Order: sequence, then C-alpha cells, then structure tokens
Amino acid sequence: MHMLMVVVGGVVQLGVFLLFGKLWGGDATGLTMAAKLFIPAWLVVSITNLWVGVSYAGYSVRDELPILLVVFAVPTILAVVVIWQISRS
Repeated sequence: MHMLMVVVGGVVQLGVFLLFGKLWGGDATGLTMAAKLFIPAWLVVSITNLWVGVSYAGYSVRDELPILLVVFAVPTILAVVVIWQISRS
C-alpha cells in the first residue's frame, strides 16, 4: 500500500511540475523542461524513500531495491511519455 501511495505521489508531483512548466513557459518548451527537471527531482525522492525504508522501517537494501525500481520507474516512464508526446507535436 505504501508503494502505491508513493507512486501516486510521484504522478501528482509530475503534474505539479507540468503545471509550473505551463505557467512559467506557456509553451511546449516549458512543459518539456518541467518534465526533464522532474526526473532528477523524483530520483532524489525515490532514494530518500529507500533510505527511510532501510533506516527506520528495518528493511535491508536488498529488500528495498526492487521497490526503488518500481517507485522511480513508473512516474519517470510517464514523464518520458509526456516529453515524447510534446516533441512529436
């Protein structure tokens, strides 16, 4: 359940980044830049989630690595799709 909440949080964060890209850039360049900036920001959040799982929840790094992969990959793939769709139009 926690993993699903974190993934949904990542999708929401992507939406916020895209909203700010639309507000500040107003065009496809702003949206593309926002989606590209989301990826490293989401990596930091995902690694922080791994650290919390290892430090406070008592999981091993080996247990948390597949979770990190899913948590990072799903919103990142969505961001890449957004970038691809914007660059196509």
